[in-house]
Amino acid sequence: MGVSRSNELGIVLFMCLISVTCHRKTGCIQVNPCKYIVNDGSGVIDLAALGDSDGFLVRYGRVSSADVSAGSEILVSFSPCHPFSEPVAEIAATECLDVAVCLIVRHHAGTGQASRYLDFGRHEGGEFNYSNQTRTLSVTYPALYRSSTETVVHYRCSGNRSVSYSQVLSSPDRFEIFVQSPCACPNRCYLEDVGPGTIILIILCLAAAAYFILGTCALRPIRTPNGLQLVPEENVWCVLCYAFAEKQGRKRRKSYCLKGITF
Repeated sequence: MGVSRSNELGIVLFMCLISVTCHRKTGCIQVNPCKYIVNDGSGVIDLAALGDSDGFLVRYGRVSSADVSAGSEILVSFSPCHPFSEPVAEIAATECLDVAVCLIVRHHAGTGQASRYLDFGRHEGGEFNYSNQTRTLSVTYPALYRSSTETVVHYRCSGNRSVSYSQVLSSPDRFEIFVQSPCACPNRCYLEDVGPGTIILIILCLAAAAYFILGTCALRPIRTPNGLQLVPEENVWCVLCYAFAEKQGRKRRKSYCLKGITF
């Protein structure tokens, strides 16, 4: 019995040691694909603030490459938080299904154009690392499980705003995106979430407003030697209770009448 308990304690300590070591190594803790808590206590990096109204950080951005033939172009779409599919009209046939990064290779011809959609990263199974020296969060988005195809996005805390890309065909299985933005800094940009606390605060504000409105209606002016004074009505606070009780009584009487009817 003592041996089993010591073994369990050893396993727990080992898992805690691994967790602490991993957090120290990565420099941050991942809450979800959008939020990362920096270990030094400087705050939270919210990647959702980098995207547009549809969640895209890049939408059909042109990627330069020396190996692209004439009449062809490479475009990239990237969403740091929300999976998307390309093309939308042919979801069943596309390879970019629920992805984070999609490369689009378009070949323009005289009669039209042909496009290929390449899955270059998903939100699941990615790795991340934060460097305190460069203030850069690097996140790896693998295309598939145990696949060599991946996209590495470097979010650098900076006063400037820019997005650049690596050469696509310089390393066929690896694509890099370099992002500079103030929103890549801890606690600089974040989107408000309507959580339970916000809902409770709204309810309290509505209740306070209703209280003051009903209270104003419940006061009547009375002229005194010192001027007008507002005196509460005696029965106004019982009106709602009386109306509710009367409504319940009507429902009971109606149910009794229905029970007495015979068919």
